[in-house]
Amino acid sequence: MKNILIINGHQQYPSSEGRLNRTLVSKMAEQLGMRGYSIRQTHVEAGYDVAEELESHQWADVVIMQLPVHWMQMPWKLKKYMDEVYTAGLGGELCHGDGRTTDKPSENYGGGGTKKGSKYMLSLTFNAPPQAFDKAGEWLFEGRSVDELFMPTHCCFRFFGMTALETFVCYDVKKNPQIEQDFERLNAHLARNFPAL
Repeated sequence: MKNILIINGHQQYPSSEGRLNRTLVSKMAEQLGMRGYSIRQTHVEAGYDVAEELESHQWADVVIMQLPVHWMQMPWKLKKYMDEVYTAGLGGELCHGDGRTTDKPSENYGGGGTKKGSKYMLSLTFNAPPQAFDKAGEWLFEGRSVDELFMPTHCCFRFFGMTALETFVCYDVKKNPQIEQDFERLNAHLARNFPAL
């Protein structure tokens, strides 16, 4: 596990120019590079080549997806990136279709991934406070976790046979930012999940 692709999925938003997401990506690349990992980076909003991105996904042992949460989901340009790059990988680069066979068409859906043994990590920035999650009686998420909210994204990576590393989250980044503490937590998170090579 030495090759890491970091995808910056930030998209320009009226109240955000993307400084925090850029800084998190920069800190990840610096910390992981110092631990001996090879790093490639993509900033979706800056543009990309589908074939190059597909090759980077094949190269990567770990894909880290850094993104701000827009309306409870990923930004639409990141979803477009996934639609384009991941559809291009259906022929075996990332998966062999959906994993089913003609003799058993109702079995093994999502089991055709060719990236088994590789991992992925979500790193998210939220305006929501941590107390909005995992707490019965909370209005919006009704006790659900961040990972439950992002289950469709987790399923995309599982479709390729990849396994999840622990999700990293910066909460309440607008109304009650704790940025320096977030950076300290990020360093500890990386140390737990990416031992020095």
